[in-house]
Amino acid sequence: MRVFRSLRLVLEMIKFEHTVFALPFALMGMMLAAHGWPSWSTVGWIVVAMVGARSAAMGFNRLADRRIDAQNPRTANRALPTGQVTPGFVALFVATSCALLVLAAWRLNPLALRLSPLAIVVLLGYSFAKRVTPLSHFVLGLALAGAPLGAWIAVRGDVALTPFILGGAVLLWVAGFDVLYALQDREFDAGIGLHSIPVHLGERGALIVSALLHTAMLGLLVLLPLSYAPRLRAFYWLGVAGCAALLAYQHSIVRSGDLSRLNAAFFSANGFLSIWLFALTAVDLLFRA
Repeated sequence: MRVFRSLRLVLEMIKFEHTVFALPFALMGMMLAAHGWPSWSTVGWIVVAMVGARSAAMGFNRLADRRIDAQNPRTANRALPTGQVTPGFVALFVATSCALLVLAAWRLNPLALRLSPLAIVVLLGYSFAKRVTPLSHFVLGLALAGAPLGAWIAVRGDVALTPFILGGAVLLWVAGFDVLYALQDREFDAGIGLHSIPVHLGERGALIVSALLHTAMLGLLVLLPLSYAPRLRAFYWLGVAGCAALLAYQHSIVRSGDLSRLNAAFFSANGFLSIWLFALTAVDLLFRA
């Protein structure tokens, strides 16, 4: 059936499986807020909100960038530039995903619902940031930083320092790896007037900025337990140590003049990092003596 074929192509286009990057941090924010595992209803609606948020953001990004993608040899074979799906179908997919996010927020609590339009503005606004500023990496980081903050609000219906620190760590982590990812399009972006840190600072400067951002991310993870009661303990610190090792690995294989292993750094190390930190934090919270 044509509709299901189009939906499959859109899910492939937005790399639906890469929801793994943000979902573990949302679940981590959720468990910190609940001091453990909340009700399954809350868990379910948080997952629905995350799926809706990421699907809306990535679908809109592909829609907004379809003409740019058509010019870029790396992205020219995506479903929209090649006409495999129509802009109208993708727009409907984005609208449905936004509605899913709002529905989940409504089912969670009033504050989550009131903040859902702001979340949508940030999620969709990222697609235009690289047209006007080299700080677009931080706008993407802000979009994903909403995952742990939103999950905290979903559980408690309020805000506190802890989710802001965790959200800040996510912002720096995402901005750092997005700077690396943008290296592969540096010449193309410069040629058509798009902005990024690699375009403005060059390859070596971008690598330094990325490393500094990831160092600062680890600093916030170290600060996180100071804002949280009951204190996080050994398993959490093992999680932070694992993050440090994975970030070190990432920066060891992406070097100036050699971007051949960039995809390994971006997808493998970063995907595992979020799962690792969530898993160790979950163990810390669930198995207390």
